Amino acid sequence: MERTHEVNQANVWAVTLFVEDPKRSKEFYQRVLDLAPVYEDESSVAFKLENLILNLLEARVAETDLAPAAVAREKSGSRFQLTIKVDDADATCAELAGRGVTFLNGPTNQPWGMRTACFTDPDGHLWEIAQEIQ
Repeated sequence: MERTHEVNQANVWAVTLFVEDPKRSKEFYQRVLDLAPVYEDESSVAFKLENLILNLLEARVAETDLAPAAVAREKSGSRFQLTIKVDDADATCAELAGRGVTFLNGPTNQPWGMRTACFTDPDGHLWEIAQEIQ
């Protein structure tokens, strides 16, 4: 039988982050990552990265859309992080600091061969800047 949908060959097309205030989050991603929305409505805003859609969906709407699955609240802590691979972690962190980002840590050389630094968006989603080091 011929397979038409290879899940193990699939690319992640979109990531949806649940946010408390889509307008606040939109401003943050526009300012920090220099992104322009590709879609926006009352409860969401989406940005196109090189190979991914970053969708920001209001948590109260997500609770309805995803029921009966639970949506974690803003203060419950992070359960994942998103990583941006860069050529120069120090330069990228300096640029982001100039845009108002406060880093939780780094840049620091990690034993697995990366130089990393982390920050959060207004809803506590973790973002990591990562550079391969020799």
